[in-house]
Amino acid sequence: MPKGKRKGKFDKIRGESSMLSSDEDSVNDNASVISVQSETRSVLEDENAEDDLSQQEIFEEKLIEAIDGLIQKSAQSRTACFEAVCTAFIKKFIPEFVHDRRLTLCDYIERGLRKGKGAEQLSAAKLAALLCVQLGSTTSAEEVCNILRPILSVTANDKSVSLLVRAKCCIALGLVMFLSGGEIGELILVMREFEALFNGSYLRGDGTTPSPNPDLGVLHAAALSSWSLLLTLLNPSDVYSFMGEYDTSSFAPSLEQLSEMLLSPHLEVRMSAGEALAISYELGREFNEDFAEDFSSELVETLRQLATDSHKYRAKKDRKTQRATFRDVLRTIEEFEPYMDNIRLGGRELLLLDGWVRRKQYDALCSALGPGLQVHLINNDLLREVFSMGAKPLTVDSTITASKQSKLERHLMNAAAFKARTISRGKNRDKRSVVMSS
Repeated sequence: MPKGKRKGKFDKIRGESSMLSSDEDSVNDNASVISVQSETRSVLEDENAEDDLSQQEIFEEKLIEAIDGLIQKSAQSRTACFEAVCTAFIKKFIPEFVHDRRLTLCDYIERGLRKGKGAEQLSAAKLAALLCVQLGSTTSAEEVCNILRPILSVTANDKSVSLLVRAKCCIALGLVMFLSGGEIGELILVMREFEALFNGSYLRGDGTTPSPNPDLGVLHAAALSSWSLLLTLLNPSDVYSFMGEYDTSSFAPSLEQLSEMLLSPHLEVRMSAGEALAISYELGREFNEDFAEDFSSELVETLRQLATDSHKYRAKKDRKTQRATFRDVLRTIEEFEPYMDNIRLGGRELLLLDGWVRRKQYDALCSALGPGLQVHLINNDLLREVFSMGAKPLTVDSTITASKQSKLERHLMNAAAFKARTISRGKNRDKRSVVMSS
């Protein structure tokens, strides 16, 4: 059994006292808490700045690799690179980076649409819309539109191409035309192309409802949705003139033809038709409150049936979505009640959707950008102009930095207070133990 000197009670207390005194000696009581905090904060700020810079460099390097991979031999690899570039364009707004590579990207998109198949064409069409979003209000946006519009139009009307790819090209073409702000003549030509695609959902000559296959229904809905998006760019007087008298010779379908599409067996077609009718009435009534008054009573009855639809042969989710949408449409057309909604952006700004025109534009951008829409609405001048949000706030970054600094300050102050409190309590505990032992 090992032997050693056994510590007594006094030795134990002396050892604890020496440990406490060493801790006290290591703390500089004369040090300024504020100066310590400021030094720590400056160091952390420099580190954060370096981290942000390095992360941006890594982001751009990976994006360049993905762009270079758009010409690989493997179709699967090209598709993966298209998706990677799309994800990067959704995540961040980088107009300067994109501007320097816009022509290269246009060339790759055109090659993907012409020579690619299926998934590659879908990704290329998606990238076409995102490219115009990234360019924002720069003059190169119109240049890119002029390059991409022909290939998107040809692919959308090519019957040898997959129906889903054609539908995606319709969505991309509509958004490209919307963002580029082209001339009214070009706008109407594209709207005529869209009308020629979705007129297959009108009632047949004998009054029967067509039943296109699901993919064809998706194409009709996409073409009508893009047509409605471009309709939001027209003056109310033009909408009143073209649609108020049921003039089927123009680019615009009549209100009666749009109402026929409400009877489609496909939910997407019915929803797009209801949306187009709501936008038409909103713009037409903006010019003249008596817009299509004679047709309204007949239309209201159809809308009321859709807003209260309870047919069991339709999916429960579809019925719920349909009823919610057509209740809003019915209120607009029957009760002259405008659509209203608020979208909060990052807790600092509030986007007001005061009508179907604003809602349609927001939905189109939301469909393209998804979760990245808020980032672009805060930083993209073109999107801010679309929604009349004014200039980009200058205090966004400073607000975030100030918030981070205040959290850091609170953390440092709490840490300093905790340490001082621990030392003070340690002294008191030591005194109590000595008194009790004596």
